[in-house]
Amino acid sequence: MRMKRIEATIQHDKSGAVSDAIKELVGGFTILEGSGRGSGQRQTIRAGRGTGTFLAEFNKVATVSTIVDDSKVETVINAISDAAYSGKAGDGIITVSTVDDVRNIASKKRGSEAL
Repeated sequence: MRMKRIEATIQHDKSGAVSDAIKELVGGFTILEGSGRGSGQRQTIRAGRGTGTFLAEFNKVATVSTIVDDSKVETVINAISDAAYSGKAGDGIITVSTVDDVRNIASKKRGSEAL
């Protein structure tokens, strides 16, 4: 069976909604939080004592990563898209890439059985 890696970079505040949307669809996933810069509007931050403001260099983002069988790709992409959608620039991006093999370290299973 063929497998795909789905990686979605989304706004940090949407990570809970995306987690809830895919937890029943996939065997597991990883969420990494960080900073990013894309098409979204960056946050305006007040300087010390509130006397001025400046534009943040980066936005807070989360990257959700999972591996699924080919048959689940569209379902998982749609669930992520729906949960992360706000209608504004900077909602995020989803990439899909082919995975040649997977091995579960604990069970020693490979391929789809490892998921």
